[in-house]
Amino acid sequence: MLLVVYLSFTNWDGLGSFPSVSGTGNWERLWNDPTMRQAINLSLVLTAASWLIQTPIALLLGVWSAGRQKNRAVLSAIFFLPLLASSVALALLWKSLLDPNFGLIADIGPWIGLEHGNVLGDGTTAMAAVAFVASWQFIPFHTLLYQGGARQIPKSFYEAASIDGASGIRQFFSITLPQLRNTIITSSVLMVVGALTFFDTVLILTEGGPGTDTTIVPYLMYETGFQAYDMGYASAIATTLVVVATAVSLVMVRVSGFTAMRSTREGM
Repeated sequence: MLLVVYLSFTNWDGLGSFPSVSGTGNWERLWNDPTMRQAINLSLVLTAASWLIQTPIALLLGVWSAGRQKNRAVLSAIFFLPLLASSVALALLWKSLLDPNFGLIADIGPWIGLEHGNVLGDGTTAMAAVAFVASWQFIPFHTLLYQGGARQIPKSFYEAASIDGASGIRQFFSITLPQLRNTIITSSVLMVVGALTFFDTVLILTEGGPGTDTTIVPYLMYETGFQAYDMGYASAIATTLVVVATAVSLVMVRVSGFTAMRSTREGM
């Protein structure tokens, strides 16, 4: 990381020549670069979409899988399968499914309002596809977090609520959600930082396109460093990404009061 910070003040093609110090040239370029501003906006959109998709689904699945329902273990294992494959393999799979000529989307596209079926050829639907694939893969991980948290909630809370006549929905909002507060914060921090540094699915699925409509900050860093061979500017982008992701996670932890980590259990 220190080397990357140093390289952000240099000009270097990453090949045979040695880096030459350029001062703050890369940072001035970064500040005035409209492509970088667009990439930041797209990264924020992807982060927000990922959180909004993953959190409610993972929370509900986690609470459900913590119960004793019939076939719960088998269904939980099936839900976990997407996390076992690599992001690259899954991106290749979804790219094939979303192929407008030969993929599944060519058949079901008209049913869901996509007559042309070219999901990856339109900026809005391409970003939606990236958010969907990323969420689909990592929902199982966050489900495990919520499952573990839900199993730690004392049964006496629910027994007392049942005696008082509280319905299942009331128990969920009055007992389960408050008791899962720390789990929600942990999941959200991991989710946000992961989304800000998301890369491989964009590389395989859209290559930052169409145009630059899915060029998020990590992909712009890759494109600048390993396609344009501008390692100095790519290092400035990388340094900015690390600083922003770290700052966001620290702010979330600070604002949420997560550092206290006090137990909310009865008698503790």
